[in-house]
Amino acid sequence: MSAPVKQRPKSAGSDFSTLNRKIAEAGLLERRPAYYAVRASVVFALFVGTWVLFFLLGSSWWNIGVAGLLGLVFSQAALLAHDVAHRQVFRTKRPSEIAGRIVANLAVGMSYGWWMEKHTRHHNNPNHDDLDPDVQPELLIWATESAWGRRGVKGFVNRHQAGLFFPLLTLLSIDLRISSVKALRRPGMKRRGLEAGLMALHLIVYTAALFLVLSPLQALVFFLVHHAVFGVYLGMTFAPNHKGMPHPDGTEDYLRKQVLTARNVKGGRLTDAALGGLNYQIEHHLFPAMPTPNLPKAQPIVRAYCERAGVSYEETSLIESYRQALRHLHAVGAPLRAASSDRRAGSGTVAPTSR
Repeated sequence: MSAPVKQRPKSAGSDFSTLNRKIAEAGLLERRPAYYAVRASVVFALFVGTWVLFFLLGSSWWNIGVAGLLGLVFSQAALLAHDVAHRQVFRTKRPSEIAGRIVANLAVGMSYGWWMEKHTRHHNNPNHDDLDPDVQPELLIWATESAWGRRGVKGFVNRHQAGLFFPLLTLLSIDLRISSVKALRRPGMKRRGLEAGLMALHLIVYTAALFLVLSPLQALVFFLVHHAVFGVYLGMTFAPNHKGMPHPDGTEDYLRKQVLTARNVKGGRLTDAALGGLNYQIEHHLFPAMPTPNLPKAQPIVRAYCERAGVSYEETSLIESYRQALRHLHAVGAPLRAASSDRRAGSGTVAPTSR
């Protein structure tokens, strides 16, 4: 079972307002237009350059390498769309939505509106078993209670989910698209006609490019490699942030709800660039609208403040963050492995050793 978040008395509710004032006085909530102009230009240049290389190589198996590169570029575009959604780039809603839909729906091929609604619920209640969509029991499960009664394919996956985690990430990109289409079919979604049109245009142009330039077999392999790399990159970007951290019960104050459920990842500029600044997950959750380049500047202020307030501040290496997440997945699947062993023993067969 996931450890519950421990909270201090309700008088601690003013802790965040004091921290927020310190951060604001340091000027760390101010926009960074020059940074985002450069970052968006670099992502756009990589996006265009990768497609130019694709057309120059033509019907060649060397283009499979371009597929992998395109997966990395799509991931960087998605991370940029993440910052846009949090209004780190633009102060107002309209330009944020325009830019977000161009990057997410048209360039990447997933619904900006669906993802933003889902991600907002995650930020409001991180790691909450009932309210955070990122830990809802689907193919993988993140809470022990979700394991009971699972059999068949889901049961098999959950028994071995730690070992299957990274292979399953190869399907994440496809899952995001399927979820986007399902969301766009719901009548209540805002601007769903526009979003559906942009996604359809993306699909038509993308498919036409592959089958006009490549042979059918090359196109299929290109598609699989591109989306596998995209899915693994995205999953490896988001997995270190909350997986294996405590699950709250919803009664915590804002500071503790955000800090105790998140994990920072240590590293230099390369880590910052690769993870899009999400390695400063604690600061990002406390101040979602804070521009990415300000997060490392906010970190020492937040960490020192948490130490004085007696709030645990988790920070580890990238590799250790994956280890913690995989250990948590393995532990959550333990009841299913035990139940499977009991069933096998009861039927007179010897249960195989779990790997």
